[in-house]
Amino acid sequence: MKVYESKDIRNVGVVGHGDSGKTTLTAGLLFAAGASNRLLRVDEGNTITDFDEDEIQRKITISTAVAVAEWKRAKINLLDTPGYNIFINDTRASLAAADAALVLVDGVAGVEVQTEKVWGFADDFKLPRAVIVNKLDRERADFDRALASVQENFGRAAVPVQIPIGAERDFTGVVDLVRMKAYTYTADGDGKGKEGDIPAALAEAAQKAHEALVEMVAEGNDALMEQFFEKGTLEAEQIEEGLRQGIRQMRIFPVLCASAQHNVGSDLILNFVVDDLPAPTEREAVTATVAGAETTRKAADNGPCSLFVFKTTADPFAGRITFFKVMSGVVKNDANLQNVTRGAAERLAHLSSPQGKTLQPVTELHAGDLGAVAKLKETLTGDTLAEKGLDIVYPPVKLAEPSIAFAIEAKSRSDEDRMGNAVHRILEEDQSLRFYRDPQTREFLLAGTGQQHVEIVVSRMKRRYGVDVALKAPKIPYRETIRGKADVQGRHKKQTGGHGQFGDCWIKMEPLPRGAKFEFANEIFGGSIPKNFIPAVEKGIVEAAENGFLAGYPMVDFKVIVYDGSYHDVDSSELAFKLAARKAFKAAMQEAKPVLLEPIQNVEIQAPVEYAGDLMGDLNSRRGRISGMETKGSSQFIRALVPMAEMLNYQSDLTAMTQGRASFTMEFDHYDYVPQLQAEKIIAAAKAAKAGEEEEEE
Repeated sequence: MKVYESKDIRNVGVVGHGDSGKTTLTAGLLFAAGASNRLLRVDEGNTITDFDEDEIQRKITISTAVAVAEWKRAKINLLDTPGYNIFINDTRASLAAADAALVLVDGVAGVEVQTEKVWGFADDFKLPRAVIVNKLDRERADFDRALASVQENFGRAAVPVQIPIGAERDFTGVVDLVRMKAYTYTADGDGKGKEGDIPAALAEAAQKAHEALVEMVAEGNDALMEQFFEKGTLEAEQIEEGLRQGIRQMRIFPVLCASAQHNVGSDLILNFVVDDLPAPTEREAVTATVAGAETTRKAADNGPCSLFVFKTTADPFAGRITFFKVMSGVVKNDANLQNVTRGAAERLAHLSSPQGKTLQPVTELHAGDLGAVAKLKETLTGDTLAEKGLDIVYPPVKLAEPSIAFAIEAKSRSDEDRMGNAVHRILEEDQSLRFYRDPQTREFLLAGTGQQHVEIVVSRMKRRYGVDVALKAPKIPYRETIRGKADVQGRHKKQTGGHGQFGDCWIKMEPLPRGAKFEFANEIFGGSIPKNFIPAVEKGIVEAAENGFLAGYPMVDFKVIVYDGSYHDVDSSELAFKLAARKAFKAAMQEAKPVLLEPIQNVEIQAPVEYAGDLMGDLNSRRGRISGMETKGSSQFIRALVPMAEMLNYQSDLTAMTQGRASFTMEFDHYDYVPQLQAEKIIAAAKAAKAGEEEEEE
């Protein structure tokens, strides 16, 4: 791979809703640029950027892939990102490496839920962007309707720089509104259009759209505005320059036309990326921390080298592969850098430029370029590497917490032995996963953004590492507490052949506010219980509370005061007082009105507005309480507090209710009382389970 200077590099995130054609467009651009020798297809499972077995099988992008198109003496790093809500975190993480975004919009469906989400990601990273209305060859595709949807959601700054020639099956080319030329294409061709005059039937529409573009370009530039008022128009070169400036200021979001499936418009998109989107050196300085103090740094070839790791993959053969962006300086093959985040030295042997799963060797990479290197020892996603002596750290991307967890169980002893290593490897490449053990239920839990996400991880564990595991719904970590007070005695007396056992304590029990856990107070006066036995009383209460009273769940949010008792000089011991405290606990629970608590989740749903009524009705049926609603564009955001027990199958239900157009996040909020009817069922199930265990033991 040839070495490119910073000014000749373009890093472009290809983003959009699932099925908007991102991978197909990337394949068309790569073919038009000569990076592949034929037009590759998602349906055929041979595209450069969807190479994982799960991606080929499901025909969706699961993880961002990088590919390179060389065009007009420039290097375009294309980041083909996921569009489905359960994998959208990977899109957010990858956009940290982009300098601009191409936002794909389906010519039939218009702006969809994830389109709005990725637009928000681009806003967060302050990325200049363009909109590509794709699939204009499909039945019922309508450019004007799609454009109206774009402008309704993203404003009038989204202005066409092209209009289509023909519609649906007859979509054969585009009119360039800057140079006022027509470009026609052969279906499934090389993506290179034939220049000609604008068809007479489109002349009026093209002129009207050209004037709207000129007006938008002139709006933000005083010199161009003056010229526009004087002459009523601008020269093509002036429009081009004003457009470039407007894109960089994020004042203009150009709208282009394409059929990725039939490779219509690919060369013009490549021209646009090289001519109009910014090089890394033209972007604003990024925030960094140098020697603990916050500062900013621009991409530049001169100065010391620093890299930011935006992605990690685990290859069973090549090992860990680290994808990075050169933030400053030039990195050369076999460079020795310091991992500033972790304080470890790393050697970058065999620098590469990624082309899907293929790593193309390169001697050096300049500031702003994207690269990959295999077998770094300590480095993970979000880390900063730099020359020794340069104490710089770039902030890692913050991702939403996983919304759903499943219990994971090895199917055999050998799987159990290897499960930890396999999960660890997968966690290294997927930052939106969590793996932990629930201290209460003692289950291993794997948490992700949705059921399909976790299922794919399980499939990957089996395929890559030969580890077979089963998924099941997690046990709900119920807890128990009290609503009333109690004042009871716990007395343990046992006479054996030698020393007997004697412990006697009086306790008061009362509820505490939610989340206060447990308090123990000693109000013994006059030595009715010696001081050395008081800890044994507390320990007895704590041990009894761990096993609960109603259904075997831990007891929380209560206070115990030991205030009286008696002892025997010979027969009293720590064990005797511990057993007396347990009896006191059980006696207190008879009086203190014990109840079950359940975890309540804070749920936020994002869905098209038309589904809001159905979703709220469904949440009510799940014992949810709506806590807020907000409309943004065509999306409705619904916030609710819902019991965890009612949310275990929510992902699949939400997909069915909204045809897959909605997403949700969920995190623990607080514990609350279980209604009587549900509590009775839970207690009965717990007693039945305990009885079953006792029968097995017998």
